[in-house]
Amino acid sequence: MSVFGKLFGAGGGKAGKGGPTPQEAIQRLRDTEEMLSKKQEFLEKKIEQELTAAKKHGTKNKRAALQALKRKKRYEKQLAQIDGTLSTIEFQREALENANTNTEVLKNMGYAAKAMKAAHDNMDIDKVDELMQDIADQQELAEEISTAISKPVGFGEEFDEDELMAELEELEQEELDKNLLEISGPETVPLPNVPSISLPSKPTKKKEEEDDDMKELENWAGSI
Repeated sequence: MSVFGKLFGAGGGKAGKGGPTPQEAIQRLRDTEEMLSKKQEFLEKKIEQELTAAKKHGTKNKRAALQALKRKKRYEKQLAQIDGTLSTIEFQREALENANTNTEVLKNMGYAAKAMKAAHDNMDIDKVDELMQDIADQQELAEEISTAISKPVGFGEEFDEDELMAELEELEQEELDKNLLEISGPETVPLPNVPSISLPSKPTKKKEEEDDDMKELENWAGSI
């Protein structure tokens, strides 16, 4: 017999043999508490009435006042007994409720344990390990395939990476120089200023004298 079977019994324990169930016992204790609470209210009213009667008679009728006080004492004694009884019943009810809760919890745990055992009956730990290893292998294969697919393919065209980088840097430098020229504009060299002073004209008197000599020479040559 399982642990839960030993704990609760095959036939449900005493409850199955005609004994009260925990729910029935709890309900009866609650009914008793309710009855005693009403008794408390009644006794409290009676105590108040007897105290009022004792004050009313006072010195006028000491015998009646003393009788009222005696009844008041009896009611107070009964009230104290009911308070103690209520405390005991409340403690018993709470303990029974806790026991009933634990019983239900253990029953549910036993039910879950049986369900878990049934679920594991068709499982072999070796097969589980083998399955997990297959899953890991397939996952590793899938990652390798993904890596292989993601690699760029040049189809036989291979280039020198250093040469390409050098060409790229040269193009970038040309583009940078061009941008700098566009920003600063062409360099202009200032030209010298034209002098504002007029130059002296060449004298013409000497030229006229040379012309006269040439004419005289020509005339002399013609007369020979």
